[in-house]
Amino acid sequence: MMNGAGRKELIAYWPMDEGKGRTVREAVTGQEDAVHYVFNEASYTVSRDPQWRPGVHGGSLSFDGYSTYVRHENGKRLSCASFSIEAWVAPRSYEWGDEGKLSAIVNQHDRELCHGYILGMFRHGSWSFQFGLDGGWTEVWADDAYPLRKNQWSHIAAVFNGSEGTVKLYLNGREAGSKDISPGSRLEAGPGDLLIGRNNCPAKLAEIFTLSMFSGLIDEVKLYGDALSAEEIAASFAQTLSVHGGDLPPIRKEDIALDRSPLLQDKHRPKFHISPPAHWMNEPHAPVYFNGQYHLFYQHNPQGPYFHGIHWGHWVSDDLVHWRDLPVALAPERDELAPDGIWSGSASYDESGLPVLFFTAGHDGASPNQRIALARSTFEEDGDNDLVRWIKHPDPLIIQKQGMGLFGDFRDPFVWRDGTKWYMLVCSGTDGQGGTALAFVSDNMLDWTYKGPFYIGNDEKYPYLGPVWELPVLLPLGEDAEGRTKHLFLISPVGSGADVEVFYWIGELDKENVKFHPDQEEPQLVDVGDFHFTGPSGMVDPRTGRNIVFTIAQGERTSKAEYEAGWAHNAGLPVHLFLRQDGRIGVEPIEELQSLRGEKLADIHDVPVEQINRLISGIQGDMLEIRIRLKAGTATQMGIKVRRSPGGEEETLLYYDAGEQMLKADRSKTSRSPEERCGGIQGGHLELKGEDPDLHIYVDHSMIEMYANGLKSLTTRAYPSRPDALGLQVWADGTLQVKSLEIWAMKSIFK
Repeated sequence: MMNGAGRKELIAYWPMDEGKGRTVREAVTGQEDAVHYVFNEASYTVSRDPQWRPGVHGGSLSFDGYSTYVRHENGKRLSCASFSIEAWVAPRSYEWGDEGKLSAIVNQHDRELCHGYILGMFRHGSWSFQFGLDGGWTEVWADDAYPLRKNQWSHIAAVFNGSEGTVKLYLNGREAGSKDISPGSRLEAGPGDLLIGRNNCPAKLAEIFTLSMFSGLIDEVKLYGDALSAEEIAASFAQTLSVHGGDLPPIRKEDIALDRSPLLQDKHRPKFHISPPAHWMNEPHAPVYFNGQYHLFYQHNPQGPYFHGIHWGHWVSDDLVHWRDLPVALAPERDELAPDGIWSGSASYDESGLPVLFFTAGHDGASPNQRIALARSTFEEDGDNDLVRWIKHPDPLIIQKQGMGLFGDFRDPFVWRDGTKWYMLVCSGTDGQGGTALAFVSDNMLDWTYKGPFYIGNDEKYPYLGPVWELPVLLPLGEDAEGRTKHLFLISPVGSGADVEVFYWIGELDKENVKFHPDQEEPQLVDVGDFHFTGPSGMVDPRTGRNIVFTIAQGERTSKAEYEAGWAHNAGLPVHLFLRQDGRIGVEPIEELQSLRGEKLADIHDVPVEQINRLISGIQGDMLEIRIRLKAGTATQMGIKVRRSPGGEEETLLYYDAGEQMLKADRSKTSRSPEERCGGIQGGHLELKGEDPDLHIYVDHSMIEMYANGLKSLTTRAYPSRPDALGLQVWADGTLQVKSLEIWAMKSIFK
């Protein structure tokens, strides 16, 4: 019986008060219902219970948005003239709404057969009660003024009164929507089980991911075989408020946020590379320094580890190494600016020196569906140094016009301030020439003048540059040996034939006309791994003057592996790019990473290769920093094997091929797991010009980064199946002297 609701027939009730375990008890029948959760039987981490959190009464169950749901098997097949659902919900995020389907809160329906009912949430916090009636499908929506708000509790109720011919929705004790139906109507339950948190008839993605699922907290789910009155619903809501001093029950940030802890023991998830708490990320972007802290944002799907419904995630750091998770900075909203996605962009400073975000606003109802937009922090109002809140400018800054690049491809603004002007590059393509970045200039950040293409690639001569570019970055390099001021221009190609890597040119900037003139037409690679160093963003560090570039390290896994892991992708280590004396680009990991060094495991000098492996035979680890300097005798190929099992059944070989002048990673024995895609040899050109190989390597579970002589990097992934694939072995195809070998155990940046 419901407190404050009279003697209405309570036919099902889930208090969600368990606080632990993998079942919830339906209190009317006493039935124990299974809670499905990806880590109940984990594949890559330690198995654990679903996540329980404080609720409005006792506890509540946390739903991760893609794997958590409750199944009430053989649920009572309703056939009644009156029916009510009541629940407390706190959404963490909103789904995109694929196929027009609701993210289910409670349902037992088959929409195609027009049977049963569903109470659920849709895009941007809208919500609905839907049901089959007289061979058709009926939808009752809450008015736009009554959305379900993220990160706070809402009391919702749906009342089907077939006798009177009304269906009503209530939010926090107030009527939020209604619809008339034929008097004498009956609600017939669907043929399947009753589900909480998962749609009976969900949309699917990649044949693995179930969409139409709820993300957030659910508590106090009640079903009645009667129609609750408005007074009874208001009384129920008021009674809960009275327990909490007359206000909505508070939710601590840590109770509603995605929880990193279930992934901390994942055998493949990096521990000193930054990543979201859980779920999906692609490129990190918009690095900016403000009031002693670095902010970095990233493309993020808070619903699950798959690409969809992109938001801007947010990290903050005071040292570029240790990062804290902050709430989502920008999300799609019910507006005419960016209802369908907050895609990549950059950060700059306004006329007062406050950070400003520039982003690609996704609006599928507009043509083109990509526009450039702006968001300002609320720092002047609230003084929050973490810059948690951002307010979007209501109108797009720039809408692409015909003749302005390749129409329909217009994204990823990169903005910098120079004196009293702001400059912007927006990536696009051209009609038959190749990819490009389009240039704009402004005196106030709001009104922008188009200056034409900044630089156009030669797609015919260099087909790997593709027809469209993304993610432009322009960084100052200072003067070269001849005293000429140089800039570094980076892009990422996409489209037919494109090699999705980070390419760059060194050249000169014509600031007046906003044009770039490269020193040579052929682009160069920063990293010679294959699709593991992508999605560039960059900044000039105001503290040190360094050019720092951030990237995404693609995971290279199947959808099935990402589903079972609960995460997809992470950022690469921040790298310092600079102009060397010889005119080439220098590539080095930032020196702040040394703060993560733990025990020094090896410090060996001038030892032949035959002896070195005896000295390091006892060193193992999947979180290591390695610095090895080599002097070839007869060897032309030389390097080190990492993540090696004792018999070499699994191993990843990192080496320099002096004969071919190539930096390589041999992953032919990296993993014996059929679920992992890593394999083959990756690499690219590296001319050392007489220098001995000097390899600086970071191993972080599945992440491997190798920096060679400060000239090139090679980023790759390794997912060994064997738990003993932790060893090291120096390798060469001939005689070799190890000039020095230093190895450190590395510490996690997560607690």
